[in-house]
Amino acid sequence: MTARPQITVLAPSPIVTVTVEDRAGSAELHVHAGGQGVWQARMLASLGSSVCLCAALGGETGHLLERLIAIDGVELRTVHSATRNGGYVHDRRTGAERVEIATDDAAPLDRHELDGLYELTLASGLERGTVLLSGPQAESVVPASLYRRLARDLAANGARVVADLSGALLEAVVDAGVDLLKVADDELVEHGHAASTGLEDLVPALRDLHGHGARRVLVSRAGEPALAYDGERVLVVTPPPVVAAEPRGAGDSQTAGMTARLAAGDDWETALRIGAACGALNVVRHGLGTGSPDTVEVLAGRVGLEPLE
Repeated sequence: MTARPQITVLAPSPIVTVTVEDRAGSAELHVHAGGQGVWQARMLASLGSSVCLCAALGGETGHLLERLIAIDGVELRTVHSATRNGGYVHDRRTGAERVEIATDDAAPLDRHELDGLYELTLASGLERGTVLLSGPQAESVVPASLYRRLARDLAANGARVVADLSGALLEAVVDAGVDLLKVADDELVEHGHAASTGLEDLVPALRDLHGHGARRVLVSRAGEPALAYDGERVLVVTPPPVVAAEPRGAGDSQTAGMTARLAAGDDWETALRIGAACGALNVVRHGLGTGSPDTVEVLAGRVGLEPLE
C-alpha cells in the first residue's frame, strides 16, 4: 500500500467566507473557511494527502475557523492571535458574478505570534518533509522576512519547499532553493523579472528564476496554457477545455495538485498533468479547492504537455 503524502501548509491568517446563493428564488448562505492556503489544503486532502495547516487564529472568526477547517479533514496547528481573522461576504445570486457586500482584513501579527507561527511551520515541515508556503489575505499580515527564513531553513534541512506567492513574499523566497515556484506572468512583469507577458520574455525569466535557485518553475498565464521549466525543457501545459462555473482559485488548486504528486515521489510530467487537472476541476465547481480524485485522474489524461518550439 502506497503511503499517503505528508504535507504541511502555511496559511498565516485564514478567513471566513460567506457567499449568498440563489436557491429556487430564496437566499441560501454558504459559510466556509477560506484563503489561499485553506483552499490548497482542502484540495490536498481531497487528493488523499495527510495535511497539517499552520495558522494564526483569533477572535470570533478564529473560533469559527477552527471548526470549519476540521470539517475539511485537515489537521490544524495554531498560534493564538490577539486580533480576529478576516473574512468577506459575497452575493452571487445573479450567477457567476460576485458582488462584494463586506470585507474585513486581518491585522498584522505581532512579534510573539510571528515567532510561534515560524516555530509551528518549521517543526511540522521537517516532520512531514514537504511544505507549501501560501500567502495571507493581505501582505501586511506577515512580513516577507518570515517567508525568507522559513524557505531557507526548511530547504537547508532537507524539506521539499513549494512556494505559491506574490509581491514581496515571492521576492523573499526566489533564491532560497525552493523545489517548486509557482508564479503568475503578470507578477513577473510587475517585479522586473520579465519585460512583458510575451513568450520571448517569459522564457528567459523562467531560466533566470531557475538560475537563482528554484529547481522547478511554473508560470500561470490567465486563460493561456501555463509554462513549466525544470532546468532542461520548457513545457507548455494545456488543461482540458471546460466552461468555468467559478473562475477563481484554479491556480491554487493547480499548485496543490503538483505538490501532492511531488510529495508522493511522482515525476515532473505527472505532477504537471495532475496540477492542470485540479485547476480545471476547480473552475467547473462552485466550491474552491474541492473535487474527486477519480475525476482528477480522468482530466489528467486530457492535459496537453508539449515542449515549447
